[in-house]
Amino acid sequence: MDFKDYYKTLGIERTAPEEEVRKAYRKLARKYHPDVSKEPDAQARMRDINEANDVLRDKEKRAAYDALADRVAQGYGAGEGGRGNYQPPPGWDKGFEFHRGPSQGPADHAEFSEFFSSVFGKGEHRGAQNRQYRARGEDHHAAIEISIEDAIKGVEREIVLRSLEVDAQGQPAFVNRTLSVKIPAGVHPGQFIRLAGQGMPGHGGEPAGDLFLEVRMAPHKLYRVDGRDLYMTLPVTPTEAALGAQVHVPTPAGHVVEVTVPPNARSGLKLRLKERGFPGKTPGHLYLLLDIALPPADSEAARQAYVQLAQAAPFDPRRHLTTSGV
Repeated sequence: MDFKDYYKTLGIERTAPEEEVRKAYRKLARKYHPDVSKEPDAQARMRDINEANDVLRDKEKRAAYDALADRVAQGYGAGEGGRGNYQPPPGWDKGFEFHRGPSQGPADHAEFSEFFSSVFGKGEHRGAQNRQYRARGEDHHAAIEISIEDAIKGVEREIVLRSLEVDAQGQPAFVNRTLSVKIPAGVHPGQFIRLAGQGMPGHGGEPAGDLFLEVRMAPHKLYRVDGRDLYMTLPVTPTEAALGAQVHVPTPAGHVVEVTVPPNARSGLKLRLKERGFPGKTPGHLYLLLDIALPPADSEAARQAYVQLAQAAPFDPRRHLTTSGV
């Protein structure tokens, strides 16, 4: 097995204080937690992140790990095959008593690596016999996908979370739990909703951690999300674009507003409906992108109308493509 660099796993320096360890863990958990991430190796990455957090958030484990890392740097513990055959030196953990850190329960420990078990397994068991560890439960991260309309108006949804717990026989097992979540009006993509006490259970009578839900927007047939703003393609007829018109436009809040299309409008022209995007302290806007839709020439009358238009209003849309000297 390989020696694991827990500092590298969390992307921090060896001198990082506990608060920096916590922030690094939360950042990576938001990215790789299986309930949130779409990365193919998310489960394995999250195991390594949990393992590193378990060690570096526990002062005694961290001190022992640092001492072990110093010995590794001096060449102790490497087998005949080099770094890949690493084994902890005999008696390296003398004077240390390990216990389960604030981030993990016994079920999570079952998913840790061979390196973790070989280094901390015996010491952790010894420490558990001598004292009971007290710590707040670790926070949990998940994602919830809602519609744009629900984000603007607010909605109550049920979500199912999968967590690893210990069954009656003391074996790790995945358990599903259902939560009813109230999504407040005005949430926006990427926002986190905190549910107090719905994270991992605490240890030694301490409270559970919190659940952080990342809000994601489901694809919409009319609107495209860009931060707090929304974009919509607005089809108009050639007559409306040429002469100008008043057209009716639906908004994601469920209203219908009248919009002025200016004369001689072209496809791609952007019209802004102020503060019709996601609400908030700084409301977003709804942008309308004009798209001139041509009537089909699928009848003799329609074809004659196009002929008459070409004769009455000659127009060459490619005149700007002419280059000098050609």
